[in-house]
Amino acid sequence: MAEDVLLIDDPAPKIRRLTLNRPDKRNALDDSLRGALFDALRAGDRDKDVSVMIVRGAGKCFSAGYDLSKPNRPVERTTAYQDGWWARHVVNNWFEMWDMSTPIIGQVHGWCLAGGSELATACDLVYVADDAQIGYPPVRLMSPPDMQWQTWMMGLRRGMEALLTGDAMSGTEAVESGYANRSFAEGALDDEVLKIANRIAKIPLDLLAINKRSAHRAMEAMGIRDGIRATTELQALAFHQPSSLAYREGFGDGNLTDKLSERDETFGDYRTS
Repeated sequence: MAEDVLLIDDPAPKIRRLTLNRPDKRNALDDSLRGALFDALRAGDRDKDVSVMIVRGAGKCFSAGYDLSKPNRPVERTTAYQDGWWARHVVNNWFEMWDMSTPIIGQVHGWCLAGGSELATACDLVYVADDAQIGYPPVRLMSPPDMQWQTWMMGLRRGMEALLTGDAMSGTEAVESGYANRSFAEGALDDEVLKIANRIAKIPLDLLAINKRSAHRAMEAMGIRDGIRATTELQALAFHQPSSLAYREGFGDGNLTDKLSERDETFGDYRTS
């Protein structure tokens, strides 16, 4: 894989671990990383010696989101560049993870922002460091999420608060809200996630696939797939609003850091804390 943007290892029998490896860019999800990740997930899902996969980040965080410093293109299939193509196509990716037979664990530490939070949401289980910071700051000056997980994972009240403020929640708060399963001290996270993965790997593959699918079918009966797909159109609509257009003007001119600071300076958090 080009520049080893993704590290792959098998830390225990039947467990495949995928490590996002752009630590100097806070594991921002550019085309190369997204492509490598989905190639590896697909390969793991086909491998009969793999019962569970873990996705984690190298360095100081899980992922700060999509890489806005360069153009992005579809990674899962050819997609026409019509209005709203971006949100529709990344949601296709995230639901592809849901539709895989192999359970996927998201192991989150440090920043887990925007597209990074979508990646974690697409995992079947999420375990976090106590002091992780999970949020969706683009709602402040750009648009609602590509994959609007907030109200589905946290309920109307807490999800609404997240969407209206863009504030981050800690790992412990993520567990309290229902976004994550459990939180651990960051130094213990690797070992604790492996303990859980080993328990999952004791179940035969055929039953694991059905158990995973049964949980997702229950959520789909409540409308999660249709609901998340529907909100991709609102994300596209937001890109045409004057505030979003003004904020994104000159976005690719090497001033991304300034733009992110502009977004957060009145809140005093994220980059400006």
